[in-house]
Amino acid sequence: MEFPQQQKPAEGKITYPPGVKEITDKISNDEVVKRLKMVVKTFMDMDQDSEDEKQQYLALALHLASEFFLRNPNKDVRLLVACCLADIFRIYAPEAPYTSHDKLKDIFLFITRQLKGLEDTKSPQFNRYFYLLENLAWVKSYNICFELEDCNEIFIQLFKTLFSVINTSHNQKVQMHMLDLMSSIITEGDGVTQELLDSILINLIPAHKNLNKQAYDLARVLLKRTVQAIETCIAYFFNQVLVLGKSSVSDLSEHVFDLIQELFAIDPHLLVSVMPQLEFKLKSNDGEERLAVVRLLAKLFGARDSELANQNRPLWQCFLGRFNDIHVPVRLECVKFASHCLMNHPDLAKDLTEYLKVRSHDPEEAIRHDVIVTIINAGKKDLNLVNDQLLGFVRERTLDKRWRVRKEAMMGLAQLYKKYCLHHEAGKESAQKISWIKDKLLHIYYQNSIDDKLLVEKIFAQYMVPHSLETEEKMKCLYYLYACLDPNAVKALNEMWKCQNMLRGLVRELLDLHKLPPSEANNTAMFGKLLTITKNLPDPGKAQDFMKKFNQVLAEDEKLRAQLEQLISPTCSCKQAEVCVREITRKLTFPKQPANPFLEMVKFLLERIAPVHIDSEAISALVKLLNKSIEGTADDEEEGVTPDTAIRSGLELLKVLSFTHPTSFHSAETYESLLQCLKMEDDKVAEAAIQIFRNTGQKIETELPQIRSTLIPILHQKAKRGTPHQAKQAVHCIHAIFHNKEVQLAQIFEPLSRSLNADVPEQLITPLVALGHISMLAPDQFASPMKSIVANFIVKDLLMNDRSVGNRNGKLWSTDEEVSPEVLAKVQAIKLLVRWLLGMKNNQSKSANSTLRLLSAMLVSEGDLTEQKKISKSDMSRLRLAAGSAILKLAQEPCYHEIITPEQFQLCGLVINDECYQVRQIFAQKLHLALAKLLLPLEYLAVFALCAKDPVKERRAHARQCLLKNISVRREYIKQNPMAQEKLVSLLPEYVVPYMIHLLAHDPDFTKPQDLEQLRDLKECLWFMLEVLMTKNENNSHAFLRKMVENIKQTKDAQAPDDPKTNEKLYVVCDVALFVITNKSTACHLESPKDPVLPTKFFTPPDKPKPNPVLGTVNKPLSVTGRRPYTKSAPLEAGSNLSSNSEPCSPPGSHTGGFGHLEPDRPFWKSPQEPSSETGQASGRKWDAGAPPSSTENSVTCQTTAAPPPAVNKPRRGRPPKSLAGGGASSAEKEGGGAGRGRKRAVPASDGTGTPTVEPITIKIPKQQDTDAKRSAPQRQMDLQR
Repeated sequence: MEFPQQQKPAEGKITYPPGVKEITDKISNDEVVKRLKMVVKTFMDMDQDSEDEKQQYLALALHLASEFFLRNPNKDVRLLVACCLADIFRIYAPEAPYTSHDKLKDIFLFITRQLKGLEDTKSPQFNRYFYLLENLAWVKSYNICFELEDCNEIFIQLFKTLFSVINTSHNQKVQMHMLDLMSSIITEGDGVTQELLDSILINLIPAHKNLNKQAYDLARVLLKRTVQAIETCIAYFFNQVLVLGKSSVSDLSEHVFDLIQELFAIDPHLLVSVMPQLEFKLKSNDGEERLAVVRLLAKLFGARDSELANQNRPLWQCFLGRFNDIHVPVRLECVKFASHCLMNHPDLAKDLTEYLKVRSHDPEEAIRHDVIVTIINAGKKDLNLVNDQLLGFVRERTLDKRWRVRKEAMMGLAQLYKKYCLHHEAGKESAQKISWIKDKLLHIYYQNSIDDKLLVEKIFAQYMVPHSLETEEKMKCLYYLYACLDPNAVKALNEMWKCQNMLRGLVRELLDLHKLPPSEANNTAMFGKLLTITKNLPDPGKAQDFMKKFNQVLAEDEKLRAQLEQLISPTCSCKQAEVCVREITRKLTFPKQPANPFLEMVKFLLERIAPVHIDSEAISALVKLLNKSIEGTADDEEEGVTPDTAIRSGLELLKVLSFTHPTSFHSAETYESLLQCLKMEDDKVAEAAIQIFRNTGQKIETELPQIRSTLIPILHQKAKRGTPHQAKQAVHCIHAIFHNKEVQLAQIFEPLSRSLNADVPEQLITPLVALGHISMLAPDQFASPMKSIVANFIVKDLLMNDRSVGNRNGKLWSTDEEVSPEVLAKVQAIKLLVRWLLGMKNNQSKSANSTLRLLSAMLVSEGDLTEQKKISKSDMSRLRLAAGSAILKLAQEPCYHEIITPEQFQLCGLVINDECYQVRQIFAQKLHLALAKLLLPLEYLAVFALCAKDPVKERRAHARQCLLKNISVRREYIKQNPMAQEKLVSLLPEYVVPYMIHLLAHDPDFTKPQDLEQLRDLKECLWFMLEVLMTKNENNSHAFLRKMVENIKQTKDAQAPDDPKTNEKLYVVCDVALFVITNKSTACHLESPKDPVLPTKFFTPPDKPKPNPVLGTVNKPLSVTGRRPYTKSAPLEAGSNLSSNSEPCSPPGSHTGGFGHLEPDRPFWKSPQEPSSETGQASGRKWDAGAPPSSTENSVTCQTTAAPPPAVNKPRRGRPPKSLAGGGASSAEKEGGGAGRGRKRAVPASDGTGTPTVEPITIKIPKQQDTDAKRSAPQRQMDLQR
């Protein structure tokens, strides 16, 4: 290399520092190193002000940049030369002695290569390498390169070198010098090229970050220090890749989202210009691309200290919009993000709530599941992070259709409850916020799924009342939990204990069968028990196989049977139960089989039957808590309940447990505490205490004589002068636990029977209750005196007399407190009659016939038996309900069911259409419960068909649920009981159809068989029942139904076999039923599997001869559009099918039986001019425009809009409003007969002004058009109160 002449020394000779000989390639490397060290020392000591020395050593400086030194193979030589060159740049600054650009490039690339020596901090030369770095950084020597055209190559090499050598052994000074060196290049240059930027950013990529954390830290600090200078370059890079799609601009293009995340974490200002570009990418058409952006932004928005959501609201709103993305993974990612966001940014919860609400109803199961996980995780971290609305979403999902989602929601709520309510980790305020969880979780026990029930039991045992607690703590937890539960949750908890107790009983019966010698009958009985047990386990199909296997193991292993027997023993303690479960599990565990579904199923069974909460010790602890509440020393107020509530609920809890764990109560201490409760003023407390004695006191007489002597006088006093409920329980208690019950009951009966006085009705109720239950429990002992009491006092003196005048406020129902004492006494008198008959269980004295006639008369007179008009409407409602309920009760006894006449059955059934809402409601509930327990005959199921006419939507919905439940119970009973096949006529739900047809044929509203409105009502009632029956075509049941109805048309009405009008109505109902069946099923025309059997009580034997010509039309097949057996007929042919019995007021073309007059494409319940209407569906009434609502509190008065009404309109009680066209009495009533028909009550004629009109409810029929809104007509009072 040639140097400028002015830079050469005058004599053309290189001057070396004193003592340093010439350095040439002729000498050894060691000598070169030795001499260079002295040169380094010289340059190190020089400063910029030494002008003479600078001139003196200029030639040496140029010489050191020669090829000999720059390409010297010796590492030490190169290091020393680099140190010299660094000092030369320091000394000669700001002008370097090297003017050739190529030489400068070579020198800086040479120095950069030497910096690699920084990597080894343990090297003897490390200090010299550090000196080199320090010198370069301090002088900013590399800034000279800005003048070079290809300076970028030098900078890239430098940056790569520094990032590659940095490691954990370097101290802070090394890092600071590197940062100074690199930041000066970035901040003082004209810009950063893409290659140089890549050399920095590559260290942020996760793969590189994990390889060299120090390089990542160095890049992070460097970027933070140079934000302003480098931000523009970063924005340009991301714009090229994100917006323009030029991925070729950098090798890092595929890592842009990782880089954005890292840069945002370093300093959000680095991405000021990049964020708007992400909003553009969020709207990409590529789902995977949107997913990547969503993942990125989720991390940016969710970062702990991120302010991005507040700083960039448009981007935040755009991101929230992705919660509704069409791509499932995108929605899923958004939901997962919400958890971090809620925990790190509670202020954004309001924005997220609405979007999480929508996602909690997402069609994808995984998304609904993750919504729950998101909310619960945030709640577990801090309950204040989740608002009530978010918790409400989890609450909703406990009823999700998918088990996985339901389970997650239930378990999540249980964890929150245990953390904040049980352990009080966040104080009382938080506990109060989620106090609803305990009720909600127990409500789930009402669900049909066995999985739900099992999970509730598990949650109760592990989270609500943890079985791992000590007995006292556990019982305190249960005591106050029970006091705080709502009534429905209490019922659910009671049901849970009842089911567990029932399952224990089944297992006990199974073990008893194992003790018997093997036989076919024994095997059959075992199989039946196993089937019932499997219904109480998850996945009954698999459970059945596993239970068979378990039963086989029980038969072979006597020790296992002994363990199981101890587990279900009434005396088994909780600790013993744990040992038994552990032992049984150990015996069934197979070490070589880690996943053992058989063992899991057995564990499910053991968990359900093991007494993990209640034993004798637990009952004693509960009683002690109760005593503390009575004494006022308990923590009731602190636990959030009043002492009175604690005492009452504590007794209720003990009462429930007395049913399921009676043996655990048998101790003098427990009974002493209960005796104290009997003496308390609270009637409910005393009643519960008596019932506990009744359930648990079988051994009191023999083992605890002191308790017996104290208890007897108290029970006598309660039976004579206690509340009605106390009297009932006292009588039953005496009957249950004492051997000399006859003497005890006689001591109560005699004074009570002598003290009966109808003039003081308020003092009659308790004696009537006590006497009724005594007569039921000991019918033979008190047969004679009871007959006298019934004849002379109950009927003659009490029921047949009205001593007081009722309230004339016009209400149809009043509260229990407002009911007059006389009416309450009469209600109890009716109940006494029923109990007396139920006790006798025979009709030898014909007392039941007389009683049924009395009850029928009560219904006929609408509650006013004396017809003196003294009783108020609300009191009459009470008496009608009592009479209807009494007939239901008597019908449950076979000997009385046989003597109930069809007329009496119809009267009883019509109570479900009573004008009073509460009467309909209570009667329907009583009917449902008796049917569900298979206590009532099948014919009473037909009564629910009349509910189709109920004007209140909720009542119709309830009736439909009752039907579904009852039909399900009967079908299940038939499946599980092989003997039931012999009694199909009384069990098979399809056999309700004949009873329903007969009941509807005798409906007082059905007076004109050709009236279209009445036919529509019939169709609604029939479909109400048939829709439920025809949900599935099991065993060709649709054909069976059709055959049954056709068979009925071959018979006559047994109630009036010779009355053409009665039979005509029966056949019309059959035709409507056939129309509904054939219109809803294509399979009904198949051959019926069995020949139906019709009840002889309601139908005569089939007629073999040709039908009566009068009924010929009625018996013709129906014309149904689209059904093969029923061909469409022309209108003219339909006209020829008219019955000769058609009345002038009939609609044109109407006839007695078939529906040939209807247009082919229009359902028969729509007339051509009628528009379809949905009005009135919700409440059953519609006010005329401008008509003010009536001021009557519990009823609605309806006005006439049709033809002028007759002077007195007598629609039947309890029926929705009917049109005038269908009015009028039945033929039997016109003739003065109809002793079994209800007496009609006259309604004042409407004045036609200002009175609202009720529009009757229409019933929706699936797959067909809705029925039309009914015409306004002469109306009557109908109670619509909820």
